[in-house]
Amino acid sequence: MKQKPLTGIKIIDLTRLLPGPMCTLHLADMGAEVLKVEDTIVGDYARSIPPIQNKNSFFFNAINRNKRSIAIDLTKNEGRQLFLKLTETADVIVESFRPGVVTKLGIDYDTVKKLNPHIIYCAITGYGQTGPYMDMAGHDINFCAYAGILDRKDSKPVIPDFQIGDIVGGSLNAAMGILAALVQQKMTGEGQYIDVAMMDGVLAHATTALSQIRYGKGLLTGALPCYAIYETSDNKFMALGALEFKFWERFCKTIDRNDLIPFHMVMGEDAKKTFAEVSSVFKSNTREYWTEKLKSSDCCVSPVLSLKEALNNEQVQARAMVQTINSPTEGEMQQFALPLKFSSFEFEAELPAPQRGEHTTQELLKIGYSETEIQELRDSKIIL
Repeated sequence: MKQKPLTGIKIIDLTRLLPGPMCTLHLADMGAEVLKVEDTIVGDYARSIPPIQNKNSFFFNAINRNKRSIAIDLTKNEGRQLFLKLTETADVIVESFRPGVVTKLGIDYDTVKKLNPHIIYCAITGYGQTGPYMDMAGHDINFCAYAGILDRKDSKPVIPDFQIGDIVGGSLNAAMGILAALVQQKMTGEGQYIDVAMMDGVLAHATTALSQIRYGKGLLTGALPCYAIYETSDNKFMALGALEFKFWERFCKTIDRNDLIPFHMVMGEDAKKTFAEVSSVFKSNTREYWTEKLKSSDCCVSPVLSLKEALNNEQVQARAMVQTINSPTEGEMQQFALPLKFSSFEFEAELPAPQRGEHTTQELLKIGYSETEIQELRDSKIIL
């Protein structure tokens, strides 16, 4: 196997739950050496989110593979000094505390960069390090609500079964920022601070909604008959995405409704009538029937699958997007693969998600602590 693109990059991960760990998961899968720093009492809360695999939750195991864990009490001076020593050889630090917490702990960007001027320090928070909301608590549903993407003009808002704010606003934006900063770091030797606000990230990606705000109802959220969800006779659903006229024309011909071809991008009464006609067509038969009938028509129609069905989908299988990971403590685990295909290497889970503090001794030996010193720190409950 060839060298992974982030081989040699050292990342210290202070984050918990989803946004930060998902960010560092992708970086670890691409070869970065990620050291997960947890406290000595509880650690990452995600470990205990049901259902539990064995010692850790399925959720924790899924987003913390290919990482190592060290447990330090950062509230004590000895723990702080130990952490700062770790930062001396790091390239990146990722944290997700509320604004001001790392300053109180004495491990903030200004403190770290005095020891390591090229450090990239990425902070992931709900609302960022500035603004009237900076100190507010929040979760995915709150960031999405403030960003306007949960709103529906003619129906109750729906909670997405996917953490848009956490992942799009947090994980992916943070990973993008870190990768850009790493390029600059390698070119100039300079580090920098990255302020990632999940609310910002959600809002900034709502470009389609912004462009259509004058319509009152988003064109891609139910206003157009050519881009909608339709129910089948077996109470399942089909997704129609025929935005381009050529796809709509093919769809209409395939369902033997040439009379609907002129009603592509229609609104108002024409849209209502077209919705009713297309709904009647789909309701006349099963999802399986329509999937097979429309399969070769190339008109942007697909069955709406459950996640369980998606895991067994032929395209998902062909792309090896679901893999079985083995852990000596957790057993077999089904997880998603890295969603990128590189010509230089093939993804693999080299390390299962770590137990809390599993690598404390190894990591401290690397930075010069003796076994005696490590035992003294453990006896003093500075480390786990």
